[in-house]
Amino acid sequence: MAKKEYIFNPTTLAYEPVRRPARLRRYIIARRGILLFIVAAVVNLVYSFEFYTPKMHAIESDRSDILGQYDVLSERISSMGTTIGEIAQRDNFVYRPLFGADTLSLMGIYSPFSESFYNGFEEDWQQVARHTWQQLDQQTRLLYRQSISLDQLQSLSKNKEKMAASIPAIWPINKKDLRGPIGAYGRRLHPIYKRYIHHKGIDFGGRRGDPIYATGNGVVSHTEKGLRRRGYGQQIVIDHGFGYKTRYAHLNERLVKKGQEVKRGELIGYMGNTGGSTGPHLHYEVIYMGRDVDPINYFRRDMSEAEFERIISEAKVTTFETLDNNESSVNE
Repeated sequence: MAKKEYIFNPTTLAYEPVRRPARLRRYIIARRGILLFIVAAVVNLVYSFEFYTPKMHAIESDRSDILGQYDVLSERISSMGTTIGEIAQRDNFVYRPLFGADTLSLMGIYSPFSESFYNGFEEDWQQVARHTWQQLDQQTRLLYRQSISLDQLQSLSKNKEKMAASIPAIWPINKKDLRGPIGAYGRRLHPIYKRYIHHKGIDFGGRRGDPIYATGNGVVSHTEKGLRRRGYGQQIVIDHGFGYKTRYAHLNERLVKKGQEVKRGELIGYMGNTGGSTGPHLHYEVIYMGRDVDPINYFRRDMSEAEFERIISEAKVTTFETLDNNESSVNE
């Protein structure tokens, strides 16, 4: 309790308490309160630096729990990534080849977000959260890719029977009509021009008038009489759907017209020697997604394994065609 101050009163000859103005008294009280607050703040600050307070203990405990949970989450994300990778492996090497579908490619699916996307994680302890988010974003992109792929496979499975009948899978000629070896597909040293050119199909030697058959169900998308001594000559292109087309060139006669539906094994024309051809033969192409592929790989359903291997080993460069034919476009 504050001590009272007294002053001697000569009139009454007694000590009387000093009465300060109210304004001064309020000032003194406020000053004392401020000083007490400052002292308490300093003491609390020193105590918090020197001693482990219950609040700090609770904060540190929460922080450890959060970091532990992030570790568990990171492990689960890694496990999820392993599972997605296994599904993608089966997708690429089992499911998609089963339907004759190429590996799915999506632009930017493997590209991570820019570093600026994670600018909110700048503190030291937040680096753990940043790494976890990066993991999660990566797996989310891969999961999206796999979802798109499975959607495509689901659509293909609904049309499996139609697809099986449409994909080119038989010989375009009667095997008994084949004369000589099959002209090989791919880049080769041409025996006439003595330079390497790309042969977009395979050649079946035979006789003028030998029957030519459609190798799968489809719709005739293009027919052409062609030039007399150059190019494909008389030709037929069939669109089988599912990304597949086949070309039958150097024909002597065409029996189908554009827009006509054809079935596998249906007679569509006769072998000839038209266009850039040096002898009666059929130039046969399989075009998938706008690019030529080796037709021999589509003959397995129509022959034994041993016969298939023999055909491949005996395929060689032939002189049935001139250079102009090999420079023609595969896109119709």
